[in-house]
Amino acid sequence: MKAFWSRAGWASVALLGAAALAHVAMARGESLNALWLITAAVCVYLIGYRFYSAWIAANVLAIDATRATPAERLNNGRDYVPTNRWVVFGHHFAAIAGPGPLVGPTLAAQFGYLPGTLWILIGAVLGGAVQDMVTLFLSTRRNGRSLGQMARDEIGAIGGTAAMIGTFLIMIILIAVLGLVVVNAMKHSPWGTSTVAATIPIAMLVGVYMRYLRPGRVLEASLLGVILLLASVVFGGWIDHHPVLAAMFDHEGLPLAFSVIAYGFAAAVLPVWLLLAPRDYLSTYMKLGTVFMLAIAILWLRPEIHMPAITPFIDGTGPIFGGKLFPFVFITIACGAISGFHALIASGTTPKLITSEGDIRMIGYGAMLLESFVAIMAMIAATVLEPGVYFAINSPAGVVGKEALDAVNTISGWGYQVTVEQMQHLASAMGESTLFARTGGAPSLAVGMASILGTVFGEHLLALWYHFAIMFEAIFILTTLDAGTRVGRFMLQDMLGNLHPKLGETSYTPSVILTSALVVAGWGYFLYIGVIDPNGGVNILWPLFGIANQMLAAIALSVATGVLIKSGKVSKAWITGLPLIWLLAITTTAAYEKVFSSDIRVGFFAAANDLSQKLAGGVLPPEKAAVAPQLIFNQQLDAWLTLFFVAMLWVVVLDMARMSRRYFAGQPVRPSSEVAYVASRLV
Repeated sequence: MKAFWSRAGWASVALLGAAALAHVAMARGESLNALWLITAAVCVYLIGYRFYSAWIAANVLAIDATRATPAERLNNGRDYVPTNRWVVFGHHFAAIAGPGPLVGPTLAAQFGYLPGTLWILIGAVLGGAVQDMVTLFLSTRRNGRSLGQMARDEIGAIGGTAAMIGTFLIMIILIAVLGLVVVNAMKHSPWGTSTVAATIPIAMLVGVYMRYLRPGRVLEASLLGVILLLASVVFGGWIDHHPVLAAMFDHEGLPLAFSVIAYGFAAAVLPVWLLLAPRDYLSTYMKLGTVFMLAIAILWLRPEIHMPAITPFIDGTGPIFGGKLFPFVFITIACGAISGFHALIASGTTPKLITSEGDIRMIGYGAMLLESFVAIMAMIAATVLEPGVYFAINSPAGVVGKEALDAVNTISGWGYQVTVEQMQHLASAMGESTLFARTGGAPSLAVGMASILGTVFGEHLLALWYHFAIMFEAIFILTTLDAGTRVGRFMLQDMLGNLHPKLGETSYTPSVILTSALVVAGWGYFLYIGVIDPNGGVNILWPLFGIANQMLAAIALSVATGVLIKSGKVSKAWITGLPLIWLLAITTTAAYEKVFSSDIRVGFFAAANDLSQKLAGGVLPPEKAAVAPQLIFNQQLDAWLTLFFVAMLWVVVLDMARMSRRYFAGQPVRPSSEVAYVASRLV
């Protein structure tokens, strides 16, 4: 009888989810309630986690909770540290949930709510969560080795070397975009900047509290940290109105960029327990608390989606970024559906902290579903805005015009009505001087979140909710940036370790400092280029970010597919093989268009040539002419990087195919690098 009711309950969830998805997909010419999107998402996630992830864990991976993990066997108190499963979950979720699930859906909303929503749900359950869980499992079984090193060990020297170089360079691009989004969000915002700055000493205090003052008192430390984080938001409002203190936190983009660079270096060098783990753990409370509070507010309000299901901009003429619906909706959303960056965390910091293999499913698959839910919340927050307001905030001044009147006339000409007075009133309510051309996605998302939360929890506190949302977004991003920098350090140490073993030791201080400095210098350069770009850097860096991120996911899926095949699990290798084929199609197509398209809003070379001609003709305004040579160089560099990334991806894929062919032919392949079984003493 119990089994009957269980089956009946899950059948009901499946039917409800199918009905909600059908309504979302077929609604045309009528208003759509946001409640339908939440219902569809929750049902899809529940079915995916309960059945698909459980089947993979038991029948494909054969997870063994009695097996000692690297954190237990290699415990060194710095990088390998057995950690409470909820702290690890918090760290992992905070590290993977960067700007992608927030900014990606917000930007992709220029195509309408439908394409992005469907990709977020399908991509996460069948692709993103599978990649995360399988990569985490493989790395945990291999002493926490990086993705590139696993490719070298399992596939071969050629594909492995390509994977190591490609993933490292892709990582540099990814971290640069993380920094760009947070800089754009904090620029000329004393409230947001002071609040974000306060999270660093708060995290360090919690780290010391849990390690020395009250070891094991996770709940106490959590309450202390959350209370201080909330206080920092309120205190930030006081700073914003203080004439002296406000000036201390009111900065242009470049000073903020240099501060972010310095923070990234410190986070990579300091012990993981002091800053990285407690900051990520605390930010998870803030992230999940905010997301669920937003979900409750949406359930209470049941707001209408104002953005149409599909906009005319699917033809590639969108003002926020160029490119048609296929393939650019898939690379724009990135982390909300499937993200290669996750594979770096799952083969970087997380496998060095996890105490039991039994936690891999919850941490790997479950954290990705939560991130996907964040992406759904971001899509709702962006699309409940009036389309005119949405485009006024996100469209760069170079597209719609520098003056407010020019911008509203341009946007109204597209059929989306907005007025100068409407935007001024909205900016005043949010505690900002202007909301025009606040590119990057973060400001418009904050406006949408503040509008929803303010209506339910206090409309007179819109400015507080707006800056709370900015802090929420910045915390999302910075936790990914610091974990990404540390993972980049691990990757570089893995590569250098092939040349000199001592440099490959993660605890060797000279190697730690050298590799951290090199990683930070790499992504710091691209961050600088994005900050000085007159169009906000989004048009230059975000498409490259999306392409690189999905290529990285394809590399991770190639490694996973190769390992499954050589492990004798050929009949089950489709769980990673099918997402791999799809990603190869969209990334190769997107890369071709970004490099060779003649449209200056899409092609890197076309944009560089157009800017060169305008500079030579003397038609650029002085401020743009001053930075034009660097922007031209960067567009060309982006094009060559894209070609290099494509080449590295296909080298890995073809080497995996070569290894698989040898396996099927009964020829020798590289032995598995999985460590021998050691019984855990912690379970």
